Amino acid sequence: RFEVRQRTDDGHKSLHARTAFAPGDVLVRFSARATLAEPAVHTVQLNESEHILLEPEFLEYTNHSCSPNAIFDLDEMVVIAIEAIHPGGEIVYFYPSTESSMSRPFVCNCESDNCLGIIQGADFLPTDVLERYHLAGHIQRLLLLRQLAS
Repeated sequence: RFEVRQRTDDGHKSLHARTAFAPGDVLVRFSARATLAEPAVHTVQLNESEHILLEPEFLEYTNHSCSPNAIFDLDEMVVIAIEAIHPGGEIVYFYPSTESSMSRPFVCNCESDNCLGIIQGADFLPTDVLERYHLAGHIQRLLLLRQLAS
């Protein structure tokens, strides 16, 4: 159902669909291959204090986009399509939806109309930007604390 490709422009790997997915479809279930206390390049933040390496391992090639077509549902431990994904289409998600502060911030090259430029994690984005996205529970709690503090 999936294939990992190597990009010709920058050499990075990316995850692509081999079949079509409709909004709401579960793409794949995942689990923790390992749990870390700190973020690393290929981890997903599970909650306020845990970061996981994903199993199946190919999910680590799910790249960022400011216009995602998938989400990581950390409560159900599934990846879900939020937009139609056609065969050959790259599967992308919004990194700050799960990451409060990233181990390696980067300049985004997603080229979407709402590209945010620099991606560092939810801690570095205004509340009104984050509210446009489906957010993991721990990121929603971060927003609530922000609102209570202001």
